[in-house]
Amino acid sequence: MTGQQNHGASGETSHDNRRQVMYWRLLARLFDHEEQAALESASLAVVKDIGLPAALLDPKASVDSVVQRHPGLAAEFEGLMVPEADGTPGADTDADTDADAGSDADEKSDGGARDRAAEVRRAALVSKVLLNVFHSPPGTVTAGQLSRWQSDAAWLERALGCKPGELRGGRSGGVGVSPTGTGGDGRSPDLSRLIPEIGPELGAIEAGLVRRMRLREVLADPQLAGQLTPSMSLIEQLLRDKDNLSGVALANAKALIRRFVDEVAEVLRTQVEKSTVGALDRSVPPKRVFRNLDLDRTIWKNLTNWSPEEERLYVDRLFYRHTARRTTPQRLIVVVDQSGSMVDSMVNCTILASIFAGLPKVDVHLIAYDTQALDLTPWVHDPFETLLRTNLGGGTDGTVAMALAQPKIAEPRNTVVVWISDFYEWQTEPLFESMAAIHRSGAKFIPVGSVTSSGRASVNPWFRERFKDQGTPVLSGHIRKLVHELKTFLT
Repeated sequence: MTGQQNHGASGETSHDNRRQVMYWRLLARLFDHEEQAALESASLAVVKDIGLPAALLDPKASVDSVVQRHPGLAAEFEGLMVPEADGTPGADTDADTDADAGSDADEKSDGGARDRAAEVRRAALVSKVLLNVFHSPPGTVTAGQLSRWQSDAAWLERALGCKPGELRGGRSGGVGVSPTGTGGDGRSPDLSRLIPEIGPELGAIEAGLVRRMRLREVLADPQLAGQLTPSMSLIEQLLRDKDNLSGVALANAKALIRRFVDEVAEVLRTQVEKSTVGALDRSVPPKRVFRNLDLDRTIWKNLTNWSPEEERLYVDRLFYRHTARRTTPQRLIVVVDQSGSMVDSMVNCTILASIFAGLPKVDVHLIAYDTQALDLTPWVHDPFETLLRTNLGGGTDGTVAMALAQPKIAEPRNTVVVWISDFYEWQTEPLFESMAAIHRSGAKFIPVGSVTSSGRASVNPWFRERFKDQGTPVLSGHIRKLVHELKTFLT
């Protein structure tokens, strides 16, 4: 019996040591560009011993390429780091765990023994994903390297139980779709608690890669441009540089912007369609067609005509459901800060405005501003053309936008003004007084800190406190919140 216990303890220690080797290699590669020969050889021995391909240790091999050669690994990468039902992470991410095989801490909360062999395998897979994403290539970045990083980032998002692109603040779906086609295994962890900073970090890494890429040269080559996958970071760079592009490069840039706009529009359109619609208008008689027949009410109202002898219900009146809804013509005025810090909001709100412009009896106006204001209403139905007319960057002076917005408020009770900005303004008090005047007039005023897919926002505290005191708190969070607010008012 003692021999079996010693053998079990030895096996557990062996698995713990192997897991530690994988995590020490991960830390060494992340913080030191010099390869550690001892850790590399030890990691290779571990990977081969547990039956995983050596390509997991190749920093030049993307997760996509590994999965293509070994399709069985796709299911293991999906939800790899999502917590289990008992709250324990699916992947052991603590590289400094004390390997005390005999302690009670090494038992799971349900009293069962830990599967240390599975933990070693998980450590190898987790290390591959994290190293590929957070160890970006130095120097000039090629289109292929950017595409590969975006693919690896999508696998990291899947490993965390998200859809590709979700954490980076872009559209759902995207590069490197998994063989299962799910983009996640359906479990939804509380990402705000589990990984509060990983979304902005991924976005910052991607933006850095785009900046280090010779974008104009890539766009001039159709073959290289075809390797690019549109993302928010790439779209921002294209919008900033569009005036310096021409010919083939400009055509390729427009194609990338169009692809991104269409993908985001599809997601937002679905959210708008799912939102509530106007209240039923019972002053309009119901249309007497079969699909509107209220069968339950018809039976109830005709119960007095029941014949016990014949066991038959005679119906002398049919009842129909009301389907007409109240639709008062409404005006939506969207004012967007187009300074450099608000590019994500600019893209999302431009697309959102075009979707609402397609609704019946909704008159949409769009204004973009930095130190000057631009009325984009003539192009509001086409977000692609609207974005091409923006000029990202510069300072912020909301008073110039207010001068364009105020004359558009003809009927305050039927008008909603959405102001999207971080509210770091040059003329704070005059601008706030104008916003307060709109609120007092009876128009619905909605200040928004940002409208990103991930819901991150940064707002000037001075404005935040005054909006709260006024009874119009700054709307922050996911873009779905703004969709709900607008749909409730407009329909």
